[in-house]
Amino acid sequence: MGIINVTPDSFSDGGKSLALDAGIAHARQLVAEGADMLDIGGESTRPGAAPVSLEDELARLLPLIEALRDCGVPLSVDTFKPAVMRAALDAGADMINDIYGFRQPGAIEAVARGASGLCVMHMQGEPRTMQQAPVYGDVVGEVAAFLRQQAQRLLAAGVARERICLDPGFGFGKTTAHNYQLMRSLPTIGALGYPLLIGVSRKTMIGAVTGKPVGERVAGSVAAALAAVDRGAAIVRVHDVAATVDALKVWQAVRAWDE
Repeated sequence: MGIINVTPDSFSDGGKSLALDAGIAHARQLVAEGADMLDIGGESTRPGAAPVSLEDELARLLPLIEALRDCGVPLSVDTFKPAVMRAALDAGADMINDIYGFRQPGAIEAVARGASGLCVMHMQGEPRTMQQAPVYGDVVGEVAAFLRQQAQRLLAAGVARERICLDPGFGFGKTTAHNYQLMRSLPTIGALGYPLLIGVSRKTMIGAVTGKPVGERVAGSVAAALAAVDRGAAIVRVHDVAATVDALKVWQAVRAWDE
């Protein structure tokens, strides 16, 4: 899953794809590099990020969705606003990726009908404050319990099981230690029976280990993506598509040889 942020303040690539032409060009580049799907975000969810109005988010997202409907890969939209979900799906989006895990009033109702993919993500707190002092008694157990509960709420609303995937929310209300506990324990979350979507690309957990700034975390991010896939991830959400695709090809070749 290649990342396209049509925002001026995303932590890694803010402003890069803000203009429509730049966003289209970036999307086509990621597809050419081997992206199987694209995730488009119109509101930064980095720690401390300021909220974006509904009107601004729609103005950033809808023209790009409409321009990319025929790009050859599914389009995911990263949003937690029910009105944006409905508009994005009407415009041709194939998936909704919600950092609030469809907890906002009206979110489940906005996506229940149809056949779009739905990603339920765990977040402790909200983007402006989530990294100030995250605390868990049992991070793996609490994250798994939340994801199970929200998936069950979607099922109860009539959502087909095969539409749902789960994301433990690396970096969303978690310390570095919490993040690596979750990475080691991905099979526990995978045992819930849904595909896992993992997003660790260029995040603080990579910098904490490598000591590298955001722009120099490609190798660490690729290593984390491989670790996630090795532990059962079905989708990895990445900035550096070409490097990750190459690494996955080699990893899969080794596995095929062993088998």
